[in-house]
Amino acid sequence: MIDSVIEAALRQRFFVILLSFALIGYGIYSTLKLNVEAFPDVTTIQVQINTEAPGLAAVEVEQLITFPIESVMNGLPKISEVRSISKTGLSVVTIVFEDSVDIYFARQLVLERLQVAKERIPEGLGDPEMGPITTGLGQIYKYVLADETRSAMELRAINDWFVKYQLRNIPGVTDVLSYGGDVRQYQVNVHPNRLFKYGLTMDEVHAALTNNNRNAGGWYIEGSQEQFVVRGEGLIRGDRAGIVDIENIVLKSVEGTSVYIRDVAEVEYGAEIRQGSVTMDGRGEVVMGIVLQLKGANTKAVIGSVKRKVAELQDALPDGVRITPVYDQADLVDKAVKTVQDALLEAAVLIVVVLALFLWNVRSALVVVCSIPASMLIAFIMMRWFDLSANLQSLGGLAIGIGMMVDGSIVVVENVMRHLSEPNKRKENLLQRVAIASREVGQPVFFAVLIIIVVFLPLFTLEGVEGKLFKPMAFTVAFAMLGSLVVALTLVPVLCSLILPQQMNEADSLIVQAVKAAY
Repeated sequence: MIDSVIEAALRQRFFVILLSFALIGYGIYSTLKLNVEAFPDVTTIQVQINTEAPGLAAVEVEQLITFPIESVMNGLPKISEVRSISKTGLSVVTIVFEDSVDIYFARQLVLERLQVAKERIPEGLGDPEMGPITTGLGQIYKYVLADETRSAMELRAINDWFVKYQLRNIPGVTDVLSYGGDVRQYQVNVHPNRLFKYGLTMDEVHAALTNNNRNAGGWYIEGSQEQFVVRGEGLIRGDRAGIVDIENIVLKSVEGTSVYIRDVAEVEYGAEIRQGSVTMDGRGEVVMGIVLQLKGANTKAVIGSVKRKVAELQDALPDGVRITPVYDQADLVDKAVKTVQDALLEAAVLIVVVLALFLWNVRSALVVVCSIPASMLIAFIMMRWFDLSANLQSLGGLAIGIGMMVDGSIVVVENVMRHLSEPNKRKENLLQRVAIASREVGQPVFFAVLIIIVVFLPLFTLEGVEGKLFKPMAFTVAFAMLGSLVVALTLVPVLCSLILPQQMNEADSLIVQAVKAAY
């Protein structure tokens, strides 16, 4: 079979060359489309359920919220573990699935059970929500909003109601988190003595605020040739007008005189209770935003889109407010990729130098060197097919295997050179001599490459974090070695028949001569 492949390639040399150019084009396209990241993502398949419960102590959060959610989630198919943490006012339940489970299928399973869990949580204590579809490496970009003339509340409002909404529209961004600053609230500060004076309770105040902050539909009224939609507008307006609207809400009527919210309470802007802040460079408080990447998205492409969007938003922000990046994962990605690129380049140069010194023939050295980019492009194509990202581990596998990629090609070229340097007693043409020489070493080359791939088989059996960390390297090396095998048995014989002369003089290089003399 191997002999047939070699003979077919030599018979169809034009087709092999044409296919090689197509391979180069598709390989470059696949390389540009690869997901580029710093390290393999070892995060498990997990779904988080977050529940805010303002005012509840950790004990109540555990009993009334965390336990009902945990008890419902236990028993889901292909589940690995369920863990949780309960803090004052916050419950976080994490459901971990097996690595073979699709993340969207896992979220669907959790969503179905979550409806049952909500029924077991007392009304008004919290509304459980699933966390974003991200991973441990999902925090790809961090920025701060700063302005010495604006308060922390204003900066937080700008980030929450403008910057975050714009960044969320970027493909590959699943969420944007806000830290620092004060979350603006309408606060109704009730005076107990005034409530007692008018015979009111806190429940009545709460009910009045709820009932007077909604719109109502009245369907429509038929006109002569049109319909007039009827609706009652009761929503509280935004900004300072909202304070006036709240103050004018009627609580009750005493002997024909209305009692308003302003009679029993003071309405003002206030800040949500918080437990932390963000400062920078000793200049005071700032507001920080963290961009979360969607699981499986192209890290480098998403960060590039975020940077372009931030540059656009900078011109649209109020005067004095500026967005300053403080963490950019693209820097880490670039440095990781550059490390591997430098290693690949150094290895390629070293191989060219060694080949030139030992083969002592420029043409044959060029034939062997051509197998390096061809094998790497095949590896990149296979990586894209199998959805493997380009990172420090996978590209590091190429750096490790670059010396092995040329082994098969060197054996084929060396044997062809030996045949062409011998007297042509049978009067065979160049194509026949190359075919004979290539067939002689075809099977040894095949099994030599196969043995190298078999060496990496233990890495394919790894599971969990170890598997996610080392499997990309094993796959990349295997793909590159398979590519080098295909190149050695097809492209290299064709190039030898096109580049090398009919008859060669086998002259040893100075290094080989010195080694032979010493031997």
